[in-house]
Amino acid sequence: MKAWLLIACLIAVPASAEVFTYVDAQGNRVFTDQPGSGNAKRVPLAPGNRMSANPTSARPVTASKQTEPATIFRYDMLRVLVPEPDATLRSNAGELIVSVTSEPKLQHGHRYRLLLDGKPTAEPGLSPVFALTNVDRGSHHLSVEILDQQGRTVERTANQPFHMLRISLAQKRQVTPCALTDFGQRPECPLKDKPEEEKTSFLKFF
Repeated sequence: MKAWLLIACLIAVPASAEVFTYVDAQGNRVFTDQPGSGNAKRVPLAPGNRMSANPTSARPVTASKQTEPATIFRYDMLRVLVPEPDATLRSNAGELIVSVTSEPKLQHGHRYRLLLDGKPTAEPGLSPVFALTNVDRGSHHLSVEILDQQGRTVERTANQPFHMLRISLAQKRQVTPCALTDFGQRPECPLKDKPEEEKTSFLKFF
């Protein structure tokens, strides 16, 4: 009981006040903040563990800065120079030279990539000139894009149409009919179409 009384007194008394104790006439231990009561003795108190509401040494907690993503470089202009839009090309082998340009010039780490009908024609590279072969007859679309070091598309042109004309084997045969010596030599002159050779008759000499 005396221990609980001591705890209650310590809680009620401010941290800066002193506590005294003495034994009264009935033999009870008494705690008081008045030093002049009988043979009262001061009770030693441990220093209080209190913290200021606004500590001056505390540093404000700030949110960590988030790393902003690098800005993707943008080109003012990117286009296909050759062939011109809707151009008609003639090549029996389906050959085609494509030239592209950009403004400003290609930046460090960037690459050109040519697309034919939406599919890459080769690995990205630094050259703005592309050589294509065996392009099928008919209409096609070209576009070029610029990729950065991470493989991201920085710029891309719209699809640009062109038309490839190639002489078919049947057309070649019409231009230059097959001679007997051509069968089996020219693709448009297969051996199965070679006419039978005339047999020499000895009767006409008699």
